[in-house]
Amino acid sequence: MPKKLLIIESPAKARTIKKYLGPDFRIMASVGHVKDLPVSKLGVDIEAGFKPDYVTIKGKAKILKDLKTAGNSAEEIYLAPDPDREGEAIAWHVAGELKKGAKNKDKKIFRVLFNELTAKAIRAAVASPQTLDRDKFDSQQTRRILDRLVGYQISPLLWKRVKRGLSAGRVQSVAVKMICDREREIQAFDSQEYWSLTAHLKSTEPPPFEARLFKYDGKKADLKNREQTLKIVSEVEGLPFKVSKITQKKTRRNPPPPFITSFLQQESFRRLRFSAKKTMSIAQSLYEGVDLGKRGLVGLITYMRTDSFRLSDDAITEARRFIQETFGKDYLPDKPNRFKSRKGAQEAHEAIRATSAELSPKVVAPYLSKDQLALYILIWKRFIACQMSPAILNKTQAEISVGKAAFRANGSVVLFKGFTTLYEESSNNAGPGKDQEALLPPLRKDQILDLIKLDPAQHFTQPPPRFTEATLIKALEENGIGRPSTYAAILANISGREYVSVEKRRFMPTELGFLVTDLLVQSFPDIIDTAFTAQMENNLDKIERGEAQWIDILKEFYEAFEKDLERATNEMKGEVLAGISCSKCDRPMAIKSGRNGIFLACTGYPECRNTSNFTRDEKGRIIVETAAETGKEEGICEKCGRPMVTKNGKFGSFVACSGYPECKNIWTPEPVSTGVPCPEKDCQGILVEKRSKKGKKFYACNQYPKCKFATWDEPFDDTCPECGTKVLSIKERKKTGPVLTCRKRGCGYKRPLR
Repeated sequence: MPKKLLIIESPAKARTIKKYLGPDFRIMASVGHVKDLPVSKLGVDIEAGFKPDYVTIKGKAKILKDLKTAGNSAEEIYLAPDPDREGEAIAWHVAGELKKGAKNKDKKIFRVLFNELTAKAIRAAVASPQTLDRDKFDSQQTRRILDRLVGYQISPLLWKRVKRGLSAGRVQSVAVKMICDREREIQAFDSQEYWSLTAHLKSTEPPPFEARLFKYDGKKADLKNREQTLKIVSEVEGLPFKVSKITQKKTRRNPPPPFITSFLQQESFRRLRFSAKKTMSIAQSLYEGVDLGKRGLVGLITYMRTDSFRLSDDAITEARRFIQETFGKDYLPDKPNRFKSRKGAQEAHEAIRATSAELSPKVVAPYLSKDQLALYILIWKRFIACQMSPAILNKTQAEISVGKAAFRANGSVVLFKGFTTLYEESSNNAGPGKDQEALLPPLRKDQILDLIKLDPAQHFTQPPPRFTEATLIKALEENGIGRPSTYAAILANISGREYVSVEKRRFMPTELGFLVTDLLVQSFPDIIDTAFTAQMENNLDKIERGEAQWIDILKEFYEAFEKDLERATNEMKGEVLAGISCSKCDRPMAIKSGRNGIFLACTGYPECRNTSNFTRDEKGRIIVETAAETGKEEGICEKCGRPMVTKNGKFGSFVACSGYPECKNIWTPEPVSTGVPCPEKDCQGILVEKRSKKGKKFYACNQYPKCKFATWDEPFDDTCPECGTKVLSIKERKKTGPVLTCRKRGCGYKRPLR
């Protein structure tokens, strides 16, 4: 019988570890948390000092019984859940249950941290076990209690005032508010017209190049309109374009740091289109171990929840050796590259890296799924690249004078690729080819250039973009909201609620999201404040470092929260003013939630019962929809003979039997035809206007289900002159109005709709 019991939270992880430990160890998997706060009640005794009432999670009783039995027969117990706060909580609860049923109350229980699942790391960890970390457990317990206090006491208010089933989360609600705030920034943005003037030039040697106007009459060029721009065009046409100044300098581009959790999630979203949740799930499988044939089960990456850029000396040494052998000594810097972690980072963990530089993507590819390989390539390349030499670029800037105007041309040539030979960042500032966007011919001072053409172009300033998963994670991190282990859960929560929708991979708040956010801002200004939430994260870090007591943090929080909760219970109305007046009584209208969705209602209820549906224009202004006259007879029901009458619903007016609920007959209106032929080959159908289950307009072939063509964009009967695609799309543009675009991805054809 093995003398030592090692308890891990994942069967996959247990299988990998078992390979490297001898017969003295018995390995069991508890499959995650075994204890938690109850689902059916608050589970926190506030009067007793926020004492949590932990209960055994449904389905875990047998696992606990088996663990206790195994624990009684073992001489030593090693707890090895993930090396983070949540893992510490799992270990703490398992330890507590083992002690309850232990025959030997003095039995030693150790904590083991596996940053990576390799033979060396596993054996070193069990050879030098630690004690359970009370501070880390208290930090995680405080987070759990805070989330429970907020969620279980605010959510019932939303059920009563707004809609049943809604939820409020301490961090989730802040993320939704950030999305709502961004949308209002976009709505409030006033686009400004500006112009640019580009000269297409050529020298005596190729290639041709472009130069942009940057000065006029000795001042910075600031072209506001077409007239200004064309005036300069008329002045410089026919004048010589002369090179007045040439500046050249060598610059270095240093390699990026290795991945931390937030960087990996952002890069994975941008490059691979993986959600944060999917990224972490795949990373977990790579960390826990993959069967590499003759090599057996091997953990391919280090622990994936970290905010530290630190790399172990062994990992750096191996990476540097691999770089020299594979790329040559020119690609290896004299000293290892070190990266400073952000303030407050938990340096106990390494960055996310491959466990071995020798396990290149080519070596492991036969054993990985497509998604596993894609993510592993990112992690492995970034790890190796971070220890490579900088890229060396030769940047040239040429100033070209013509009359009162001065144009500027910029060009870059890569002299030495350095780390970019292996890895290129995908960020806006360092995308592939960014440094080679212009290649200038040899130029000399006072040289006269030939003008190919002058290209005046109209532009409009753009509002800030809506958040994607990548940019929202970045914003959360910059604002100090959440920690590595929470980003994926935050995004999964808001994506799964009715508060936001996702269109073209960007978050848009729904009317329900606006309503709930506004109500929370009014009633709980601290809870939904980014600075307050960030400070609470700092307090949790202080608890983990032993610099604060968890009870004190909870008392300080609840003192203010309790007052807000009491006030909201008495004063929250479940509506926000819409900024318009009732058409019947001139009282203010309010935005409310009802059985059929969000609607406008008069605040003079019950004296005035005026209600209506509404939409918003691009500035967020409310547009009241004129409802059809309800109760108007439209014919006879063919099922029961009662009159069919007009009614108003979530998606507008419809005709239904007056005998409802006994008769539920509804007349579906005939789809509105666009007159545009279906573009599918050999289909004789016509595209008609329809609505999705959520009320969004789309266009589909009237031969469905025989033909399943559908598009969100309004169709236009024409053929793309560049690629031949039939049926163009009508797209609305804020300043230029509607334009026609090609439906085919990558074509790029567009023209104004005249």
